Amino acid sequence: MTQEEFKNNVTRMLDSKKITFRAHTYDYDAGVHSAVEVAEAIGLPPQQVFKTLVALSADAGHKPMLVVIPGPDTLDLKTLAKVARIKKARMATHDQAESLTGLQTGGISPLALINRGFTVYLDRRAQDFATIAVSAGERGANLEVAVKDLVKLVGARVVDLA
Repeated sequence: MTQEEFKNNVTRMLDSKKITFRAHTYDYDAGVHSAVEVAEAIGLPPQQVFKTLVALSADAGHKPMLVVIPGPDTLDLKTLAKVARIKKARMATHDQAESLTGLQTGGISPLALINRGFTVYLDRRAQDFATIAVSAGERGANLEVAVKDLVKLVGARVVDLA
């Protein structure tokens, strides 16, 4: 499938809102799994390809969070807890992430989870770029979108997570 042919619910939603994007497809089954490997496969700098992580709070009643950070980076859970104003944050397990989002790991995307009750935190370093790539909501596809459009669409809180 070519990039021009790639369509899914996320791309149709972006089209309906007249949001400009560029689809990047790659062969997930060929072992392209990490965000750094995806960056290489789609021809973007690794810092411009962002991964979406699912984090949980130890605080009762706090909803799961989506944390969107540069691909090569590791999430600092203490920093997340501070910006989220919670006592302690932890990563969702693989199974929890898939159960909470309804998406497979490697395909979790804030764009596919709009209005699903997640608080979305976007690392401030996204603003170093006009566009960033995030998952298209399924394995093997990323969408490059303007940072300002992503923030508006998903209601992201732009924060320092470094």
